[in-house]
Amino acid sequence: MAGKRKSNAGRPTVMTPETIKKLEEAFALGCTDGEACFYADIAKPTLYKYQNEHPEFIDRKESLKERPVLLARKAVVDAILSGEMQGNKIAFDYLTKRKRDEFADRVESTGKDGGPQEVVHTMDLGALKRAMGDGGDEK
Repeated sequence: MAGKRKSNAGRPTVMTPETIKKLEEAFALGCTDGEACFYADIAKPTLYKYQNEHPEFIDRKESLKERPVLLARKAVVDAILSGEMQGNKIAFDYLTKRKRDEFADRVESTGKDGGPQEVVHTMDLGALKRAMGDGGDEK
């Protein structure tokens, strides 16, 4: 049957301009895919299907998810420049959680000459017995 056209009948799309706007709002707040879908009242598979059909939306989503980080960076820099770093502790704390590799404290420890650490456990049996009430006089 040549010339048969696909029917437009069926279930209407839930990916309306309003739904996309809600997703973008949530992503701009740094929400996960699940959180954004909950906010927009759609299922995650619906989002992923839309992304497969509109790959440009993936880049938009990832860009929007970086917005809170950018705003926190700006708040920290503004605080440094104004001399009011204490007032923007929340922004800095946010950065230490979201961008650990750049902002979080990092502690590295090694053993002698950069080698592995040596762990030695010692036990004072007399003290252990005294603590347990056995007198503890070791002979």
